[in-house]
Amino acid sequence: MNAPGWPGMPPAWSSSAKDIVGTALGAGRVWFTLGYGILDEVYWPSCSQPQIRDLGFIVAGADFWSEVKREQHYTLSTPEPEVPLPKVVHEHARYKLEFEVLADPLRDVVLIRYRLHGEGLRLYALLAPHLGGSGHDNTALVQAQGLAALKQNEALMLMADAGFARGSAGYVGVSDGWQDFQQHAAMTWTHASASNGNVALLGELNASHGVLALAFANTLEGAQTLARASLAHGYESARHGFIEGWKQWSRGLRCDIKDATARAAVRRAAMVLKVHDDRHHPGALIASLSIPWGNTRDDPGGYHLVWARDAVEAGFAMLACAHHEETRALLSYLIATQQDDGHWAQNFYTDGRAYWTGVQLDEAALPVLLAAKLDELGLLDGQRAAATAMARRALRFVARIGPFSPQDRWEENPGINPFTLAAAIAALVAGAAHGFLDARDARYALQLADDWNTRLESWVYVQDTGLDRAHGTRGHYVRIAPPGQDAQHSEVALKNRGRVVVAARDLLGLEYVYLVRLGLRAANDPRIADTTRLVDALLRVQTPTGAFYRRYNEDGYGEHHDGRAFDGSGVGRAWPLLAGERGVLAAQAGADARPYLDAMLASASLGGMLPEQVWDSDAIPARGLFPGRPTGSAMPLVWAHGELIKLVMAIQHHAPVEQLAAVVARYARAREPELQLWRPQAPATQCAAARPILIEGDAPFVLHIGHDGWQDVRDIASTPSGLGMHGALLDCAALGGHDSIEFTRRFLDARDWEGRDWQLALVR
Repeated sequence: MNAPGWPGMPPAWSSSAKDIVGTALGAGRVWFTLGYGILDEVYWPSCSQPQIRDLGFIVAGADFWSEVKREQHYTLSTPEPEVPLPKVVHEHARYKLEFEVLADPLRDVVLIRYRLHGEGLRLYALLAPHLGGSGHDNTALVQAQGLAALKQNEALMLMADAGFARGSAGYVGVSDGWQDFQQHAAMTWTHASASNGNVALLGELNASHGVLALAFANTLEGAQTLARASLAHGYESARHGFIEGWKQWSRGLRCDIKDATARAAVRRAAMVLKVHDDRHHPGALIASLSIPWGNTRDDPGGYHLVWARDAVEAGFAMLACAHHEETRALLSYLIATQQDDGHWAQNFYTDGRAYWTGVQLDEAALPVLLAAKLDELGLLDGQRAAATAMARRALRFVARIGPFSPQDRWEENPGINPFTLAAAIAALVAGAAHGFLDARDARYALQLADDWNTRLESWVYVQDTGLDRAHGTRGHYVRIAPPGQDAQHSEVALKNRGRVVVAARDLLGLEYVYLVRLGLRAANDPRIADTTRLVDALLRVQTPTGAFYRRYNEDGYGEHHDGRAFDGSGVGRAWPLLAGERGVLAAQAGADARPYLDAMLASASLGGMLPEQVWDSDAIPARGLFPGRPTGSAMPLVWAHGELIKLVMAIQHHAPVEQLAAVVARYARAREPELQLWRPQAPATQCAAARPILIEGDAPFVLHIGHDGWQDVRDIASTPSGLGMHGALLDCAALGGHDSIEFTRRFLDARDWEGRDWQLALVR
């Protein structure tokens, strides 16, 4: 009989606050997450595809019932920091429930070994399928073999070695097993099915101890076969294989750190990075096995997607741990997923299918830096040809649209920002220095890098602002300068604040720290020191667990003041990964960076997972929000775990792992650029009369030019300059006593005339 209440309430995922995540290092293709002491989302057959909302337990006796995840009195432990084998113990006045969770190394099965202590009690498994990455249109079935669900060509089966006494299928919020207990304090419904809706399953276990097998396949028969085979093979056998797989992997970790706490943290963080690597597409490193504020929405994407930026940030951390093969696999995967024009999709599923469609310049530059670092360490080996082709495409893209980026690293605003600009400059130098470019392209890449590096402050540095006067600083780097405008006099519309407008000169962020991290500016540069002073005053948040940093002032990405989930707007909260970035800067400056590491560690979950954000206001216990503890944003965040590793290594070795010797050497001293380069993405209003200037375009063009109000008009044909760009070179010194030049461009493609005039003042 089909359950009543179709289709059920609107579906949502579980909370993003994960205790721990795990997978087996074998043929099995399941990834599991735990939150609030129960099994949360399980991903199959890739780490981009969640298939259940959660699998929890109800304990019931003659006079009471308890859903264990709501009690929140539990402990969690693992055998070693780098072995994600969680043992959970729930303590209650009437019972103790303990269980261990692992992924079968040989099969697409999650195993749970459980034991319930308490007289006269029964244990019930409560399962919410979300097959196909959504709670919509699932069908739940009670079968003789166990509890099943299917949706199109995906299916699951939950079996118990001792079997189920009975089961029931229902629609969430109406006829599911939890509603049965809520209304009757007992299991009274035994519906055989619930079709095509948001469904849940409840099963009363025959035994107070045993093993559950949750299997996934393309058919119910296949899922049943896998579950049976896993139970037949034995829990201890799977457990042994699971532990040995992780121990063998961990033997390759380089972790020569004397401090035991830091050493354990690095090993755990490295494990988290490894867990987020896809099995079917090696190197596909997703951002998080979680869905931010997932318990409020049915988001099909979440963070279980690949961002090239986050992946490369983690790749450098893997290099720091000497996990070279994982880094090489990541590079191969990035080469395979690069778009034809040289950039990467904003984010994408592990098979390479694009999800969001934004364009971010840093995501084109960072893979080049990773390839160059592998080359610097002598690890490119057979990848050199493919890496060279990738770098050429990427740098052509960087040269064509830079220094402007359609989105910044927070995926919100267009313009020029220090993080993206630093990555682009370093990538251009790396491409030339590491032989990824031919002679002409290499020369042009260095000219472009030098020009951008010299002009950097003119774009993203301001002086004598109200903030500076209030805090005794001379000037500071801003978060971003809008397209075609200078930061001193422009405004930025904040995406997560309903387009609230803020003066660019007043908008701070930690983007500037990458100028130091990548070797473009010194840690003791007065401009860096002044910006740090402002950032510490305005973005630093002191909590009981330590000091963290907000992304920028006036940020809206986070819970509302009353703790409601982010819903397109909210209040930006503090980020542990930014404490890590601040810590690396401290280490580079010779200051004590340990407090930043301690803060990151103190923000972690029971299983050591680092959150995207921590709560930075007064506690709201009803919403589970406490100062210095995780919010409803992503957890674990791979980028944060990578940043923790890099912070520990920066403290240990006094240099960031991302630095390239060629970049550091080139900008160790102030370098005068060979040419001035002009392009409309970052137009200048003046140029030095003593130095040549190259007027650029992304296709062949004719430069129509005059001087001092369009006198002596003439045409100059462009020539290829490098990296697919074209330019018309002007010898400004030959213009004598003229005060200005005026020009426009006629492109030799379908665009024809560009439709506007430009003017440059000649400065002597």
